[in-house]
Amino acid sequence: MERVLYHKLCSWKDAANRKPLLLDGARQVGKTWLLQFFGRHAFENTVYLNCDGDDQIRNIFAGNYDIGRILTEIGAVTNSRIVEGKTLLILDEIQEVPRALTALKYFQEQRPALHVAAAGSLLGIAIHENVSFPVGKTDLMRLYPLSFPEFVHAVAGEKLYDILASGSPKEQEPLREKLNELLRQYYFTGGMPEAVSAFTEKAHPQEIRTIQNAILYAYEKDISKHVPSQEAERVHRVWNSIPSQLAKENKKFIFGALRKGARAAVYESAIGWLRDAGLVYRIPRVRKAQLPLKFYEDEAFKLFMLDCGLMGALSETPSKNMLIGVSVFEEYRGAFTEQYVLQQLISAGGWHIYYYSAENGKQELDFLLQREDVVIPVEVKAAENLRAKSLRFFVADHPRQKGIRLSLSGYREQDWMINLPLYDAWRSDLYAGPG
Repeated sequence: MERVLYHKLCSWKDAANRKPLLLDGARQVGKTWLLQFFGRHAFENTVYLNCDGDDQIRNIFAGNYDIGRILTEIGAVTNSRIVEGKTLLILDEIQEVPRALTALKYFQEQRPALHVAAAGSLLGIAIHENVSFPVGKTDLMRLYPLSFPEFVHAVAGEKLYDILASGSPKEQEPLREKLNELLRQYYFTGGMPEAVSAFTEKAHPQEIRTIQNAILYAYEKDISKHVPSQEAERVHRVWNSIPSQLAKENKKFIFGALRKGARAAVYESAIGWLRDAGLVYRIPRVRKAQLPLKFYEDEAFKLFMLDCGLMGALSETPSKNMLIGVSVFEEYRGAFTEQYVLQQLISAGGWHIYYYSAENGKQELDFLLQREDVVIPVEVKAAENLRAKSLRFFVADHPRQKGIRLSLSGYREQDWMINLPLYDAWRSDLYAGPG
């Protein structure tokens, strides 16, 4: 299964100023598989330690931070030789042994030539539980569910992936129907590796949904394990409300939808826990489209899940509604389409992401993106109705900013706007035109 992050791992391996790697990401996005795949293909040998529930590993890090001693004991426990420049040492679920997380600092100081890669699923939670984090002593990467291009590579192969990843809009156009079909399948399957693997093996949709429900159950168990009971109820309430919040015409998160009289002060910490666990994305609102956008954000926000497939499972959306026809793009007020677009923008990286609502309330844009000194307004169209009234008015008021409309239609460029097919939502190179 091709993961774009693999190439960044290879660059990290050869970097002169390399530090121990900390790979973050929600549970079951494929961190362990990716690091082990990296070890097999880029090193002579791999030494793997799972810190979750292993008392031997916990005892190794319970002593002092003499890295020579630690490596000797790891070698004895795993019956392996650890050789600088030839071995990848993987510390999985490192958040379960806080002293192992702290030890990354000493690996960097005492054995900088050794390749050490740690993976964790709840690192944001660990940091807030007063774990000593090795600030400035690690290289950080984050793994997300498979993006749509990664899904296409897994399902349809390298040739179609290459056209999607780097082909011009003209080259893509003859394949638009096929790409939209794959997009519909991605809405259902999502990007969790186990679900994608099952889909490539022609599993029945119900088998894929069973996998997704098992992942959701694992997340619920994490909430029960790591959150006090009173707060856990609030976390569950927020988590379960996301599909219905996104299915509203106005997708702004409404605390009153959680329960009568619910207040932000009570539920903000629950949202914070979900964000720290990597399960949700909080996209704030801005009232002015001026640089830097962060200066103009206010208390309103939208809340998205980490994966469109999991959203389908959580909302119990029938598989036939998602896999047959185009209804999944249009129904539920475009909830799945906006979730999909946000997911691609997040995984592509490089954007500061907001949504926009004018102070007079007459214009609202699904997303407002900033990269350096560039601001790009984005409107998402799930249906074939391509009228973009808010986008047109916004560009008229901000003539230096060309708009982007994402829809099921093909590429076309106008003086004020570029229409991109939804399957190109992640391609920031096309946001400025095809070149």
